[in-house]
Amino acid sequence: MSARNTIDRLMERTNPAIASYLDACVHCGLCAAACHFYETSGDPRHTPAYKLKPLEKAYKRHKAPFSNLRKAFGLAPPEVSDGELREWQELIYDTCTMCGRCTLACPMGIDIAGTIGVMRTAMFEGGFTPSDLVEQAQRAKDVGSPLGVTPELLAERLEWIADEFETEVPLDKTGAEVMLTASSIEVMKYTESIGSMAKIFNHAGVNWTFSSKGYEATNFGVLSGNGDVNRTMVTRLVDAAEELQVKLVVIPECGHALGALRWTGPNVIGRELPFEVLHISEYLAKLKRDGRLKLKSYGKPMTYHDPCQVSRRGGATKAARELLNGFAQDFRESKHAGTANWCCGGGGGVISISDPKTVDGRLKAFKIKMDQVDDTEADVVVSACSNCRLALDDGAKHYAWGREITNLAEVVAEQLEE
Repeated sequence: MSARNTIDRLMERTNPAIASYLDACVHCGLCAAACHFYETSGDPRHTPAYKLKPLEKAYKRHKAPFSNLRKAFGLAPPEVSDGELREWQELIYDTCTMCGRCTLACPMGIDIAGTIGVMRTAMFEGGFTPSDLVEQAQRAKDVGSPLGVTPELLAERLEWIADEFETEVPLDKTGAEVMLTASSIEVMKYTESIGSMAKIFNHAGVNWTFSSKGYEATNFGVLSGNGDVNRTMVTRLVDAAEELQVKLVVIPECGHALGALRWTGPNVIGRELPFEVLHISEYLAKLKRDGRLKLKSYGKPMTYHDPCQVSRRGGATKAARELLNGFAQDFRESKHAGTANWCCGGGGGVISISDPKTVDGRLKAFKIKMDQVDDTEADVVVSACSNCRLALDDGAKHYAWGREITNLAEVVAEQLEE
């Protein structure tokens, strides 16, 4: 581990926008009440603004106005140490999902979540990233997926899904209009999500395909701070879409994958994307608007969990509601829904960290989500992110929580009219 490498990388990445954030913070503490980890632990170290302390300290010592003068007179903060960064590893990774709720609450408009992402890139280069995230990022680069889904295994799973769900699942179809991507969670655990998306696309007459060269939407380069892996995962998707000559890439029920390709992808590869990118909730809403989805009414009391990276940070808050409107007969909106929604507690790679202390903190934070849903008295919780579903399932099992948990595509597929 090297604090020097981390500080050097932090200073390289402290652009004027980040510098303005560090200068603008008034330490009001409003971000604390927006954080599910702080709210359930009461630990002042879990205050989102406090998690920026190493960056703020290094900035004031090395890059802030008059920093050299302050150092000359002994007024600058001391150098950030290895020990501090080891302590902050927990705060940057284990107790932050980068959900952005603190950013929404900040009266100064400081993008705390985005700045945490910048800190993760520097922490990775200094060797301060949890081993679970490092290993999964490297596996994604080496074999194509953080869970070991190779192109060969993908083809086998898609063939099985086609048989199991009695629907066509095309692979490597040149000239298709739409390229659908997947998360390895869906390929290995929630196959119903892939089968459901396939059934919906075929029902709507979509000309679509998967690609065996670019299929993994999950980007552990973003979650770990590994810029090389981030670039590799984005490039694979772009190259595959260009080779198949598609006009649209659909991100599956995965939260951070939307931002990784649609919002930051062009910056990562250094050019504009030659195709449109939509989250699956946005695309299904579009199919409904175009009159291509014929749906039967869904009668169970239902509420919707907004994935943070889809709604709050992805800009697709309205899409799921547009889709549910009219066919979900007993839809119950929860308090703080939409852009103010509470995180599931497992985003940002947190659910992939196996340290018992991290797991315990995540499950405690999940209580806020349980309370939010319980207030609606809905029987069914629907989301549009398989990582959220994993966190919801894990929390439900731990607390023996009696709610049915499912994903948006599955609900829609179940209600298709023949």
